[in-house]
Amino acid sequence: MPTRITLICHGSTSATRSAAFPLDEPLETQARTTARRPAGLHRIDQCWTSPALCARQTAAAMSFEPVTDPDLRDCDYGRWAGRRLRDVEVQEPDNVAAWLSDVNAVPHGGESIANVLQRIAVWLDRRVGESGHGVAITHSALIRGAILHAIGATPQSFWHIDVGPLTMTELRSDGARWRWRAVRADDLRSK
Repeated sequence: MPTRITLICHGSTSATRSAAFPLDEPLETQARTTARRPAGLHRIDQCWTSPALCARQTAAAMSFEPVTDPDLRDCDYGRWAGRRLRDVEVQEPDNVAAWLSDVNAVPHGGESIANVLQRIAVWLDRRVGESGHGVAITHSALIRGAILHAIGATPQSFWHIDVGPLTMTELRSDGARWRWRAVRADDLRSK
């Protein structure tokens, strides 16, 4: 059975705006008013969201009624949560360098990128065979991991993908493999 999953990155927060590791910030005011359901998503069969406030607020702003799924949570950044990346780089340059070069590194004491990649791969593979169209509102790290899983890229490729707030990524499975599909520009327009 064909499976279609559209992943939506939550709207901007103070952490995304300042390149900080997230805590559990709400959406910025402007993100709440600009987050609208894209025209191409008027018929969906299921919807999930990360438990994070920003993801739940994005889902609400887009008029989705999702099920909260803890597997869609963001990476646990440990003691770096709430701090700006550039500040951590100044104070812990070796730790940041290790984190950026080794997907198994956890210098912050939280969760490794490798663990995040495994978590989203398992989540996606559980969806194989679920017919219809599902939407998941989650975080940049999870969407990057989903893309890597779909195309069979190496974990080190994680750092070569950018996923911005309110962007959409579509994955489709024929039951044997996932495909990453570019989303048409008119699918991004609001109704």
